[in-house]
Amino acid sequence: MAEQTSIASPVETLTFDVEGMTCASCASRIERVLARQEGVTEALVNLAGRSASVRIGDHVEPESLAQAVKAIGYELTPRGANPDQPGLRETYQGHERLQWRRFWVAAALTAPVMVLAMLGPHTLWNWQVQWALTTPVVFWAGAQFHRVALRQARSGTAGMDTLISMGSLVAYFYSVWTVFDHQMPYFETAAMIITLIVLGRALEARSKGRAADAIGALAELGAKAATVLVDGSATKIEVDALLPGDLMLVQPGEKIPTDGVIVEGTSSVDESMLTGESIPVDHNPGDEVYGATINGQGRLVIQATRVGADTALAQIVRLVEETQATKAPVQALADRISAVFVPTVIALAAVTAAVWLILGYPVERGMVAAVAVLIIACPCALGLATPTAIMVGSGRGAELGVLFKNAEVFERAPNVDLVVFDKTGTLTTATMQLTDVITTEDRTRFLSLVAPIEAASGHPIGHAVARGAEVEGVAFGQPDSVESTPGRGVTGVVDGISVVVGRPAFVAAADLVLPVDWADELARLEEEGKTVFLAGWEGRVRGIVAVADTIRDSSVTAIRRLHELGMTTVLVTGDNERTARSIAKAVGIDSVVSEALPDDKAKHVVHLQGEGHIVAFVGDGVNDAPALTAADLGVAIGSGADVAIDAGEVVLMSSEPTAVPIAIELARRTFRTIRQNLFWAFAYNVAAIPLAALGLLDPMIAAAAMAFSSISVVSNSLRLRRFGS
Repeated sequence: MAEQTSIASPVETLTFDVEGMTCASCASRIERVLARQEGVTEALVNLAGRSASVRIGDHVEPESLAQAVKAIGYELTPRGANPDQPGLRETYQGHERLQWRRFWVAAALTAPVMVLAMLGPHTLWNWQVQWALTTPVVFWAGAQFHRVALRQARSGTAGMDTLISMGSLVAYFYSVWTVFDHQMPYFETAAMIITLIVLGRALEARSKGRAADAIGALAELGAKAATVLVDGSATKIEVDALLPGDLMLVQPGEKIPTDGVIVEGTSSVDESMLTGESIPVDHNPGDEVYGATINGQGRLVIQATRVGADTALAQIVRLVEETQATKAPVQALADRISAVFVPTVIALAAVTAAVWLILGYPVERGMVAAVAVLIIACPCALGLATPTAIMVGSGRGAELGVLFKNAEVFERAPNVDLVVFDKTGTLTTATMQLTDVITTEDRTRFLSLVAPIEAASGHPIGHAVARGAEVEGVAFGQPDSVESTPGRGVTGVVDGISVVVGRPAFVAAADLVLPVDWADELARLEEEGKTVFLAGWEGRVRGIVAVADTIRDSSVTAIRRLHELGMTTVLVTGDNERTARSIAKAVGIDSVVSEALPDDKAKHVVHLQGEGHIVAFVGDGVNDAPALTAADLGVAIGSGADVAIDAGEVVLMSSEPTAVPIAIELARRTFRTIRQNLFWAFAYNVAAIPLAALGLLDPMIAAAAMAFSSISVVSNSLRLRRFGS
């Protein structure tokens, strides 16, 4: 019998905008419905971001998902389907303006209702005036709640709007009945519930808009137009019309339109919008530059390499949006509670009214207590607790050049107690530099003979020596001949002199004599972790040359800050032990693992985890991929435009190691904010519902407290915007 082979269907992630969500129960319901659809492997709904991320296999039509969600009262639209669709910030701004209009009309009508209820005579005309003023408040300003509640009722579900609608309508229709029965009505309760909650919605929309500001502002950083060169003539075009290969002219002070490579000109470029670093970066022909960064003082001609959705800025925006769409594990508890919360509250309100009646109290006492329970129990704050903190934290991170790839990072970071660093390109510049020249000759003459041979060797160390000579203003030409021995040294003829440069053993084999008193100098330089070699001619060593992969100025600051945060630091490197310990001592790292291959780094991370540590690994994201993946928290540093494919869970756009403690501290602060939000949201409902059921909480006060609980959660999250400022 032939063996059958199953081929896995490709998985695609679709992102939708969601309309109609007002609470965590709404988000949970949409999530459950989407997850039940055939072909859907995972569904995540973000209340604060008003979005849904759905992973699907073959043969799943987005329209079928939209229909399933529409059946329960919500609208699902594929993101990008409508080019004129406003962004999240604009959506909240429009929602805020609409809510303010509703509030001012409702407030103008509710104010006289309150005066008549508290100070007016107990007469039929007074109650009828209250009735007339309250009706537009409940059925116009409150129509948004009733519409959603009705849609949800048709689908057999309930949400926050159901509680608000039921509470206000119970108070309203009970009051209508009392007018005909010539009893005291409660129109002011119905009117004030709607007015206060609409005020809360307006303030909440303003706060949510501010929470979305960071990513919205980042997306708007790009240039709107570009000057392209065609046959030597400059022409202005829209950035959207740029194609890879186009030549762009960028004058001083202008934004670079899209990612590209400099083909003409030199300048410093302000890349702070990408990296968070305020110091401009010098660029020369052949260097890569990124769209939306700002050209400094030089005129540049740049060849476009990436446009549209492929640019570094677009990848950053996409990555932050994806992060905001994910959920931290801590949110699972809030989701489970929200899923059953509203039906439970409705049942509790009914029981409350029944108990008051059974105990012999008047109908209005039971009605007031039941309405208070319905209003105070709305779980909106619970649903906003996690996503708003993630939205603000990830947005602030993007502004600082720190990109979080998923929400789990915020939950893991507080537990990290040990940070492992790769050396090259992380704590050091990854560029060899000439650090020491000791010679018995005139320094300029010595370098003029050594530099041309080193320059012609093609080795990075040789290039470092040549660059160092150029910096000192030493002029040198081409050698007459060069012969290189890989790993040992190089010989050549310069101005008729046969020069030997290399390791001590290589120089000794060429019968060059080393001055006796230089042995201590060689030992000292090697102890400092530098690569040391000798140079000489005509039978004698004439000088010592040392190069080193220099330590970044910010490495010491970064390590010190990590220690202040209570973390242990470890250096894992492929260098020999002497060099590794020298680097570690210079920057203040606690311990060293030397001569480690990439796989050895990952094994050491696993070993540290086995000792009970929660480990973060910091590396360049390429050679260090195994260790980044093995770590509890992988931090890829200086990844530039490759942010979307890097192995790390945290990507630092800057190459400066000071971004490492910034990333960890911001993640910690974000998770602390999530816990604060969840605590107050839970505590608020747990404490308030019994008070409402016992008749100790007026429905109007309950409405105000419910509305402002959501605002307090969002406002607490907004404090993260001040991080690092």
